[in-house]
Amino acid sequence: MGNQTASGISLVVFDMAGTTVEDSGLVQQSFLAADSHAGLSKTDADREVMLRYVSDTMGQSKIVVFRHLSGGNEEQAQAANKEFERCYAQLVADGQCSPIPHAEDIITSFRSRGIKVALTTGFARETQNAIIDALGWHDIADVVLCPGPGVRGRPYPDMALAALMQTETDSVRSMLVVGDTSSDVITGLRAGARASVGVLTGAHNAAQFSEAGATHILDSVADLPGLVANLG
Repeated sequence: MGNQTASGISLVVFDMAGTTVEDSGLVQQSFLAADSHAGLSKTDADREVMLRYVSDTMGQSKIVVFRHLSGGNEEQAQAANKEFERCYAQLVADGQCSPIPHAEDIITSFRSRGIKVALTTGFARETQNAIIDALGWHDIADVVLCPGPGVRGRPYPDMALAALMQTETDSVRSMLVVGDTSSDVITGLRAGARASVGVLTGAHNAAQFSEAGATHILDSVADLPGLVANLG
């Protein structure tokens, strides 16, 4: 048996942007750059509809989002995605992201107690690496995951289950999934996690989390240790 808290939690799967990483507005800025580069929208009204879709689907694999926005035009979707990732990584490299308050301490505290930690994202590997480089987070987690071959992005359960397998966690009931979007919550539910938690520091609000079926809604990851301690 792996190390566990009294509640039985031995793995916490964290989202990055909006959950453990503060990146206010960077997704919107990067999307507008991608739109301008690839010509996804024809009018301001088009652009507004697309921005709303980007907000609603926050947390999901970005290439999948761009495939939808391009109407299935793969070349346009790839061009938009590439520009999005380039712009976002540049903003991050310029210092426009920081840890969510208390996130580092909580992750470190969990790991010191034998609880494994995974960091997941809907961004491509290069962008995820840019965030990790900017924050100096190279050794902060046991596992770092993003969508790729054989691992679908949210709201599929793949990243949570990959984290469970790679950390050799005993059961999905020993896993907690936390994020700032409905897609994070749905991922946790589909993966069978003991708790699927929404935090109010990012893209989505309490009503969206409730609709998605969140087991818990917290103001931020700062409240996570209390939740873990009280999971009966």
